[in-house]
Amino acid sequence: MTEITPIEPSDVFILVIPDNSDGSYLQSGDGSSQVSAKINAPENNYARYAAYALVNGKLHIFGGNSDSKKIARLDDCTLNELTVRLNEERKYGHAALSIENGNKALICFGSFDDICKTCEIFDGSTTVSTFASDSTHRDGGLGLYKNQPTSVGCYDWKHQKAETLSATGWITLPDHPKRVSEHSLVGLENQSMLLIGGRDYGNRGYARQSGIWQLKDENWNQIGELLQADYDGSAIYIGRSIYYFGYNSKAIQRLNFNETEELQNVAQIGNQQGYYYYPVLFQTVSNYCI
Repeated sequence: MTEITPIEPSDVFILVIPDNSDGSYLQSGDGSSQVSAKINAPENNYARYAAYALVNGKLHIFGGNSDSKKIARLDDCTLNELTVRLNEERKYGHAALSIENGNKALICFGSFDDICKTCEIFDGSTTVSTFASDSTHRDGGLGLYKNQPTSVGCYDWKHQKAETLSATGWITLPDHPKRVSEHSLVGLENQSMLLIGGRDYGNRGYARQSGIWQLKDENWNQIGELLQADYDGSAIYIGRSIYYFGYNSKAIQRLNFNETEELQNVAQIGNQQGYYYYPVLFQTVSNYCI
C-alpha cells in the first residue's frame, strides 16, 4: 500500500465553489475558519450542476446548467472557458474523475436516455469518447476502486448495480445492499472505495442515509455513519481525512482514518451557508482568492 502523507487538519484549506459562484468560500480543515473567496466566472450560476476534476494539477469543471457541453479551467481566481467542448450534453447527473495519475479526466453519465451510460476522456486539450457503461448511472458518481473508475446505482432506474471500467470495458461488481444514489464515492490508497451518504430509494420517502460503506475485496460493508445523514454532497480526500460537504443538512463533516485507512471517527467542523448541491472542491492554500 502506498504510504499516505499525513496532513494536519489545521494545514488543510479547501476552496468551495457552490451553485452560485458569489457564495464561494475557503474552509479550514480543522473548522477554525471559513472566509469568503472571490471567484470570477462568466455568470454567477456557472458551476451549477457541473462536475469537476483535476487535470495536470488544475481544477476543471464540466457541463452543468449554464452550458451542458462546457469545459472551464480555474486559473488563479477565474474560471476560464476552454475552446474544447464535451462530446455529449451533460446538464446534471454526470460525474468526473481524475485518472492516469491526474493527467486526464473521465467524464460520464448525464440526465437522460443513453447519455446516462456514455463516457469521454479529457486530456487537457481534447475530448474522446470511451466505453459506455452497461447500466445507467445518473447521480451514481465516480470513484476509484482498485485504481479503476467505478460507479454505483442510479437516480432514474433506482437499481443497486455497481461496475468498474477496465481497459476493455465495464465489468460488473457486487450490487450495493441499498438502492442508493446521490452519494459520494472516494477511492482509498488500500484499493478499496467508500460510498458516503446518498438517498435510499428502496426506503419509502427516499430517505437520506448516513451510512459510510466500503467496497473491499469484492464485498460491501458498512463501516460507520455520518453524524448527519445527507445526499448531493461533495467529498475530498486529503491526508488521512475525507471532508464531506453536505447539501441537505449543510453540515461539513471530517472522516478521520489511521495509517492503515481504517475509519477512526467522524467530526463536524462547520456548516455551509446555503443548500449547495454537489459543490466544487479544490485543495489550496490559506489565502487563496480571499
